[in-house]
Amino acid sequence: MDKPANSSTIIADPPLIAKPQVDLDTLTLIDSDTLEDSYVYVHCHFQNRWRNMLIRIWRTTYLIDKSSSSRSKLIHAENITYAPQWTLIPDGIDYTFLLIFSGLPKSCTRFDLLEEIAQPGGFFIPDISRNDQDVYHINVE
Repeated sequence: MDKPANSSTIIADPPLIAKPQVDLDTLTLIDSDTLEDSYVYVHCHFQNRWRNMLIRIWRTTYLIDKSSSSRSKLIHAENITYAPQWTLIPDGIDYTFLLIFSGLPKSCTRFDLLEEIAQPGGFFIPDISRNDQDVYHINVE
């Protein structure tokens, strides 16, 4: 996400939120190989302190396992546009978006979130502790 050069923080004790529920009719229509995949949900919370703030996410955003350097790809983004498009954040409004990644290795206990871009403004959130739900809440400042 392109943003002003400020720090990013992890919410220390986010509320426990269950993974989204899918009804049985939908599940029966999904390829069985897909059902065995796991996903990682990263809820990003952005406190907009600027005027006319524009943000976006690059498809080259990954979760990187600290022990194996394995990369989980960004699968889907909600409430934020992919580069080169921009999302305008209203002045002074706190904004939330969701990033969905492919599953991390089962052995992973800590990982980094990296937006890998060839220009300034990408974000990096190091050393996130993995939890059983694979649902995370992160403050992006």
